[in-house]
Amino acid sequence: MSWETVIGLEVHVQLATQSKIFSGSSTAFGAEPNTQASAVDLALPGTLPVPNAKAFEYAVMFGLAVNAEIGTTSHFERKNYFYPDLPKGYQTTQLEQPIVGAGYVDLNLSEGRTKRVRIHHAHLEEDAGKSLHEDFHGMSGIDLNRAGTPLIEIVSEPDMSNAEEAVAFAKQLHAIVTSLGICDGEMAQGSMRFDVNISVRRPGEPLGTRTETKNLNSFRFMEEAIKLEVERQIDVLEDGGKINQETRLYNGDTKKARAMRSKEEANDYRYFPCPDLLPVILDEGYVERVRQNIPELPDQRAARFVSDYQLSDYDAGILAADRQLSAYFEAAANNGQAKLCANWIMGDISASLNTSDMSINTCPVTPEQLAGLVARIADDTISNKQAKKVFELMWSDGGSADEIIEKHGMKQVSDTGALEQIVDEVLASKPQEVANYLAAEESKRKKMMGAFMGPIMQATKGQANPGMVNKILAQKLNALAK
Repeated sequence: MSWETVIGLEVHVQLATQSKIFSGSSTAFGAEPNTQASAVDLALPGTLPVPNAKAFEYAVMFGLAVNAEIGTTSHFERKNYFYPDLPKGYQTTQLEQPIVGAGYVDLNLSEGRTKRVRIHHAHLEEDAGKSLHEDFHGMSGIDLNRAGTPLIEIVSEPDMSNAEEAVAFAKQLHAIVTSLGICDGEMAQGSMRFDVNISVRRPGEPLGTRTETKNLNSFRFMEEAIKLEVERQIDVLEDGGKINQETRLYNGDTKKARAMRSKEEANDYRYFPCPDLLPVILDEGYVERVRQNIPELPDQRAARFVSDYQLSDYDAGILAADRQLSAYFEAAANNGQAKLCANWIMGDISASLNTSDMSINTCPVTPEQLAGLVARIADDTISNKQAKKVFELMWSDGGSADEIIEKHGMKQVSDTGALEQIVDEVLASKPQEVANYLAAEESKRKKMMGAFMGPIMQATKGQANPGMVNKILAQKLNALAK
């Protein structure tokens, strides 16, 4: 009998405000440890928090983008627990009245499938600091720079049933928050972190006991962690065991997971209303003004790419999911070769970025350089094979396509007269191959043309226009066959 998987996500999104949610401390990434933690962030006696208005605006933007109800009255509570990187001994968060209520996201999945994943709510809260375990030789260091950074925590309903759906949901959220400009989306820096709740059950049975795998910071790690945990739970249950409700950690380097602690319930945190913060009340006029300023969202951008650039739904969806990638594409596609640009961005550029562990923002090939390369392919100045070499040189050494083609003598031979002469010489030098071609069945002749293409390309040092050579060669051979 088969098993069903039930998955829900809790997603922590660091908001791209310049200062923290309750203090004026900087949120800039990369500062020296403990240089951006103020007395307010540490809750030292005599300090009081002051809410950051921009954090509320960003939370409302997110809520509107996911078709959610907006909590015009929201409250902050204190969530009490001890951890070394939580200097206050509590986290200021929202529980009973979050700023974002129920909403949903529609996913486009493989084989043309779609699925709606419901969002239970999203609430504002402050981030904790960070424990550092490297380079301390048996000890841990504490960096409190991140303490007090504003977050929205997005809590989904348990609507996903496999790793593909969970990753698609996470990617869609990433696309939304980066398109809105409310988060930089740099997962390696902790800007987005995913907690995955997983349980399995027999079809028709009640929900099983869930585990929570915390702090996943890449889509690949999420996929791996889900598959591993599903397999583990099924093995435990089929061996007659019991699933413990617990928090787990996944190590993307070793591909292993381990239990961290038993899962806490809400009453373990002794929530109570924060005495230092009044309820925040937003009027409908404020919400409407935020709505008017929402930028183009990924689904809207994808539809525009299909309409304006005649891209396929798949290509448009890939490019539209990332705001920076979209901007790069549009800047390059101004030359009128949108499909070619899209192919290069999703192919060689993406592969080179992944290999170099770089983002499109730091791509050494600019949109203008790509546009120049694509233009030379389109006008048959260079072949696709030559374009690969031009791209490699452009990536490593810089320069425009025209400069590289000129410097390395890579201009494609497209002179009809010159190519005809070379084809005639090659045919004359290979009488047996010509005879074999003429004697072969017509269905086999196309494959036999390769015997002539190699010498022709060799004679032109690989710079002959393959399309023109094919055409001329076919004409010459067909004439001999008559």
